[in-house]
Amino acid sequence: MTTELKPKHIGRNISRIRELRGMKQEALAIAIGVSQQYVSNIEASESIDEERLITIAEALGVTAEGIKNYSDENVLNVINNTFNDTSTLNAINIQPTFNPLDKLVEAYDENKKLYERLLQSEKDKIEYLEKLLEKK
Repeated sequence: MTTELKPKHIGRNISRIRELRGMKQEALAIAIGVSQQYVSNIEASESIDEERLITIAEALGVTAEGIKNYSDENVLNVINNTFNDTSTLNAINIQPTFNPLDKLVEAYDENKKLYERLLQSEKDKIEYLEKLLEKK
């Protein structure tokens, strides 16, 4: 009894990665310069030439090896290991180290200063124009 490993279905891997990226076949087709039907044919095929695989990998933001070695199990392991780690959860729930009301008051004061400078600038312009009119 022999247990030969079934070759990985590259087209299926491309399809899964594309779906995980939230990309439609049409978007991938545009990114690699082919038709949507061609992408559909690629995803249905078990193998693909290396050059085309590299182009598709770049468009998907992964490596060619990542496509070849893709498995749903590995993706789930990464997700489980990432989100069960308490340090990651704590990093997501960071509390601000400043008082938001203080920042609001600072912004108000800064706006007030800018308004006062603008008002002074307008007063200076009016004064200058009045001097010009007096000279005539």
